[in-house]
Amino acid sequence: MLNRLLSARRERRARAAVPPGRRVYAVGDIHGRADLLEAALDRIAADDRAGGEAQTTLVFLGDLVDRGPDSAGVVERLRRLADEGGDARFLLGNHEEVFLHALAGEAQAVRLFCRIGGRETLISYGMDAAEYERADYGEIAEALARLVPPEHRDFLAGFEQLVEVGDYVFAHAGVRPGVPLHGQRGEDLRWIREPFLRHRGALEKVVVHGHTIGEEAEFHPHRIGIDTGAYATGRLTVLALEGEERRILPY
Repeated sequence: MLNRLLSARRERRARAAVPPGRRVYAVGDIHGRADLLEAALDRIAADDRAGGEAQTTLVFLGDLVDRGPDSAGVVERLRRLADEGGDARFLLGNHEEVFLHALAGEAQAVRLFCRIGGRETLISYGMDAAEYERADYGEIAEALARLVPPEHRDFLAGFEQLVEVGDYVFAHAGVRPGVPLHGQRGEDLRWIREPFLRHRGALEKVVVHGHTIGEEAEFHPHRIGIDTGAYATGRLTVLALEGEERRILPY
């Protein structure tokens, strides 16, 4: 009996699927690469047209900002995409979390923002690079409050923690093994690494995540990682899911 149960569980994992009539595109960590985002949206649109009629969902896995040159452009493009009325879902990444706390003037968050690529983000919002280099943390907090539009703050503040579609769950960083999905902590969903990455057993659903950079997309029975370091590599990965099919859109 135990062997049959374990075999059935393995079969369910192997046959993870999205519901009939659904098509899902998951987009990895963008990190300020507005150019790569635009190209990815074009690839998605072309693939979606070629695939025929379906209920299409786009899931952005978080970390839109920092490190790359145009975080402001990325946020604005996706804010407009959300306003267009399609089914676009946005996950809160650890970089958005820090950015929002820095925007609120929290001193510790401002310091962390500056250490994890916030310089490029603030410059993309109009701060002069030389001014940034001269500024202390208090002046950087003032610049954030002055330069980042309220509509961008509101957009980022509305991001989700988890998105579930069929046999898949989408989380920025991953999930804590052994904890039910409904009991996951936001801190883990945005920041977890090794307890999740080391895990080899079954999870409630196949987890699609970013946060941890790999040279290529990583496919495992229980997780799919699609952060390929777009800001440095020039490769923004898009995963397409339809029925039981999983594929990476060509760059």
